Amino acid sequence: MTELVLEPGRAEKNYWRDLWRYRELFMMLAWRDVAVRYKQTVAGAAWAVVQPLLNMLIMTFIFGKVAGLPSQGGAPYAIMVFAAMLPWQFFSNALSNSSQSVVNNAGLISKIYFPRMIVPAGSIIVSLVDFLVACSILAGLMVWYRFWPTWRIVALPPLMVLAVAAAMGPGLILTALTVRYRDFRILIPFVVQFGMYVSPVAYSSAVIRHKLGDSLFLIYSLNPMVAVIDGFRWAILCGHPSHLPQTATQLQQAAANQALYWPGLAVSLGFIVILLALGIYYFRKTERVFADII
Repeated sequence: MTELVLEPGRAEKNYWRDLWRYRELFMMLAWRDVAVRYKQTVAGAAWAVVQPLLNMLIMTFIFGKVAGLPSQGGAPYAIMVFAAMLPWQFFSNALSNSSQSVVNNAGLISKIYFPRMIVPAGSIIVSLVDFLVACSILAGLMVWYRFWPTWRIVALPPLMVLAVAAAMGPGLILTALTVRYRDFRILIPFVVQFGMYVSPVAYSSAVIRHKLGDSLFLIYSLNPMVAVIDGFRWAILCGHPSHLPQTATQLQQAAANQALYWPGLAVSLGFIVILLALGIYYFRKTERVFADII
C-alpha cells in the first residue's frame, strides 16, 4: 500500500521521483488512449497506414514527377519520401495529441494529485504505435523496389528516441499554452501543416543546402526535425536496388549524397535539447495552476 504524505513543497521536491512512482498511471493512460484510437474507430489501424501512404503518393507525384527534384542516394523517390514521412507523421501526431491531452483529461486533473507531465507523455505513446504500424508500408516499399537496407538500420531505435525528444519539448509548451489559451487548439493544425512543407519531407535537405548555401542552411537547421529526418534517411537510404547494376561512379555519388552534414546536424540537435529544456521548465512552472483554470 502506497502512503501519500501531504506537506508544503513536497510535490516540488520529489517531482521526478513521483514520475516513477506513478508509472502505472502513465501506462494506464497510454493504454486507454491506444484503445480509444484503435477500438472505437471504423477503420482502426488503417488510419495509421492510409494517411502517410496518401501523403507519400501525392508528394512523390508533385515533387518527384512534376517538379523533377532528385532523390537521395539513388533511392527510389517514394522510399526517400516515406523515410521522412515516418518520423514527421510521428512528430505531427505527437504534437497534436499532447497539446490537447491535459484539456481532454480535465476531470482527472482537477480531482487528484499526480505529476501532470504524465498526461502529455502518455499521449505520445499513441503516436508511437501509429509509427510502428506505418513501418509496414516502408517494409512493403522496400520489397516492391527490392531496395534492401544495410547495417545502418540498427540506428533507427536511437533516432526514434531523438524524435520523441523533438516532439516532447514543443508538445509540453503547447500543452501548457492550450490550457491557458484555448485558441491554440485552432492554431496547432495550421502550424503542423506549415511545418511539413518547411521540413525536408518531400525533398532532400541537400537540395535546400545547395540553394541556400551552408550559412543559411545552418539557420534552416534550427528546425528540430531536420536532424531527425536526415538521420532516418541516413539509416534507411544507404542501400541500393538489387535489380539495378551499379557502377563505381554511381556508388561513389550515392555515398556522397547519403553523407550527413554534421554542422547542420549539430545545430538541429542543440535546438532539440533547448526546446526540451524549455518545455519541461515552462510546463512545470504552469502545471501547478492547471486544476484552477482548466
